[in-house]
Order: sequence, then C-alpha cells, then structure tokens
Amino acid sequence: MNKEQGKTEENKMGVMPVNRLLITMALPMMISMLVQALYNVVDSIFVSRISEDALTAVSMAFPMQNLLIGLATGIAVGTNALVSKALGEKKYERANSMSMHGVFLAICSYLLFLVLGLTITKVFFVAQGATAEITQYGHDYLSIIMCLSFGVYIEVIFERLLQSTGKTFYTMITQGTGAIINIIMDPVLIFGIGIFPKMGIKGAAAATVLGQIVAAILAVILNTKKNEELHLDIRKFKLSMQAIGSILYIGIPSVIMVAIGSIMTFCVNKILVAFSSTAVAVFGIYFKLQSFAFMPVFGMNNGMVPIISYNYGAQKPDRIMKTLKLAIFYATCIMVIAFVIFQTLPGQLLQLFNASDEMLAIGIPALRTISFSFLIAGVSVICSSFFQAMGNGVYSMLISIMRQIVCLIPLAYLFAQTGDVTKVWLSWPIAEVVSVLCGLLFLNRINKKLIQPMRS
Repeated sequence: MNKEQGKTEENKMGVMPVNRLLITMALPMMISMLVQALYNVVDSIFVSRISEDALTAVSMAFPMQNLLIGLATGIAVGTNALVSKALGEKKYERANSMSMHGVFLAICSYLLFLVLGLTITKVFFVAQGATAEITQYGHDYLSIIMCLSFGVYIEVIFERLLQSTGKTFYTMITQGTGAIINIIMDPVLIFGIGIFPKMGIKGAAAATVLGQIVAAILAVILNTKKNEELHLDIRKFKLSMQAIGSILYIGIPSVIMVAIGSIMTFCVNKILVAFSSTAVAVFGIYFKLQSFAFMPVFGMNNGMVPIISYNYGAQKPDRIMKTLKLAIFYATCIMVIAFVIFQTLPGQLLQLFNASDEMLAIGIPALRTISFSFLIAGVSVICSSFFQAMGNGVYSMLISIMRQIVCLIPLAYLFAQTGDVTKVWLSWPIAEVVSVLCGLLFLNRINKKLIQPMRS
C-alpha cells in the first residue's frame, strides 16, 4: 500500500468483523505481555537467590518503578487514543502532529526521572522502613532503573504509535525481544557468567534497562519502515500547547491511576513491614505472579483501545459496544483461569522464589485470599481502558481512587490492627467489588452521553 492509498482506503479497524479484529489485534499484545510477565517472575526468582533482603528491596522498589512506567504509559495512552481518533476522522496531519508531541512528552518525562534517580533513591527506601541492608540493595537497583529509563520511554511511545494504526504484531516483536533479552541477561549479569562480571542486584537492573533499550531501537525502526499511515518528521514539528494539553487530558488520569497504585503499594509495604520483611517480600511476589493474569488482560486492552477510538472517530456505535462486550468476556475467562491456579497451587508458586517456611505460612493464605478479586477484576480493568479510549480518562482515575485510596489502604490498615496479617489480604476482594460497581455506573453514563447520540 503506497502513501496515497493509505489515505483513501478504510483502515481494518473500521471494516473487519469485530471478533476477528479484536483477536487479531489483541493476541500479539497478549503474547508479548505474557513474555513480559514471564520476565517479571524470572527476574525475581534470580534475585531471590541473592538473598531474601534483595527480594524485599526489589519489592520495595516497585512503587517508584511502577510510577516511572506509568508515566510512560499514560502519555502513550493519550497519544494512542488521539492518533487513532484522528485516523478514524481522516485527519492525517493531526495524527502526525499528535505522534510527535507524544514523543516530545516522553523525552521530557525521562529527564524528570533521571533527576529523581540521581537524588532520592535511598530516601525512598528509608521512608518505607527498610533496614540498612535492604536500603543499599534498593539504591543499587533503582538508581540504575531510573537513570537509564530513556529506553522504556522511547519503547512505550513508539509501540503505541504502532498500535494506533492497528499494527500490534510489530509491538509483539519489540516487547518480546526486550523481555527475552532481559530473561537471558538476568543470570548472566547477576551471577557473572562467561566474560561478564558478577554484578548481583545491579545486574538485575542492568539486564532490565538493556532489554528496554534494544526494544526501543527496534520500535523506532519498525515505525520508520512499517508504519505507513504516520510520518514523523522532526523538521515539521511545531510545539503546540493545545496538542500537549489534549494528550495530557486523556493520559494524566492514567498516570494518576498508576501513581495511586504506587501510593497503595508504598502504604501497604509500610503496613506489612510492621509484621516482618518476609510479609513485604510475599506482597512483592504476589505482584509478580498476578502479572500472569493481568498482563494478558492489559494486552487485550492494548488491542481494544485503538479499535474503540477509531470507531468513535468514525461514529460507529455498534462496533464500539461489540468490542467492549467481547473484551470483557475474554478478560473474565483469563481471570477465572488465574483464580483456579492461585487457589490450587499457592505453595508451588511460592517455592519458585526459594520460599522459607515463614514465607509459605504468610504467602499461601495471601495468594488464596487476594485471588478472589480476580473473579470480577476483568470487568473493571476493561472498563477503565474503555473510558480512556472514549476520551473520558477521568472516570478511570475515579475508579482507581475508590478502589485503592478510599477502600484498600484504610481496610488494610484496619485489618492490620487485629495483629493477624492474614486478615490484611481481605482488603483486595472487598475493594474490587467497589471498583466494579463504580465501573458499571460510569459505563452507563458513557452509554447515555456518547454512544446513544451516535444512533440518532
């Protein structure tokens, strides 16, 4: 397809049967997300072989690491939605402009985390109540992750540009390549294999950023060579505060959602460290393991968002709603499978991380209790991304606030006052019920305000 044809032919997101389209776009993303989830688990498995303190340090690093990736994702979500909508409206110059502004914001965000990585890492761990040894492990790990995070920022924004035009197969290649490099280099750099030095926990961080940098280079190349609908030319870039505002309007709620998640993790770490550092390690292991359930659902989201945004721009309400219903169905199926695994094999899952008897005693009831939230979590996750795709990211933010700030943190604190750590885990399923109820309420509002008027 040449450039002129690309401007006259209908994109597949507007004409392909919805079920086949969603599977075609989501499946590559789900596969790459599963590979990413595998990396998350393998990384912690190798770190656990250093010591339990090292594993706890990585768990305590998660809130800041999550915020870093969340800012990259939030900017990319806003860019993705606006680029897909512009393409649906046949506004190709606007699509190119939004793409360039997304890249600009990604670079600015990296510079912010570079400064933070050079200044606050030790303070961050001390604030969570970490011991001196855990703090040193955490500083060694997190400072590398933050200071060399340019790879993840470039990778995420260019992957979302590929997604915005429906080319999710190429994002599977970039994400998969980065994750595989991480998996291979983790033991090599942690333990020192062959010509490589033994770097310990610094090696885990180095393997992570190396994979991100390679994936970023690949994502830029694929956009240049394969993304025919977008033409990024820095010579034509003119900074527009209106364009930046439009991206941030959609993307910032997503960033705030991640920030809220980081605040939740930070607070729960402080609550759990009062019981023991092992309880904090168990919480970190849960986050790694649950990624096998949530990462495929996030892959479904990534395939769904450009379809929703494109058909919103093209004013095709039936395709929008069918995409939403199918995504919820598939996400729920994935989460039910994860629930069964967590209920039946919690001990075996924990043993992957060299679990001590104390870790098993805390971790088995934790995995079984928290996993009850999986049964309904697929609904709220899909609805949150649907709101972002429809340009109403504030609804997604409000759901996250209700779930984690209003419900989960206060409940965890209150249950902790009983002196029984097993009761703390009840906070997750209770908060998830509130999240789903809010999601259904906002979904009804979107249907009345945006979907139904398209039919008239």
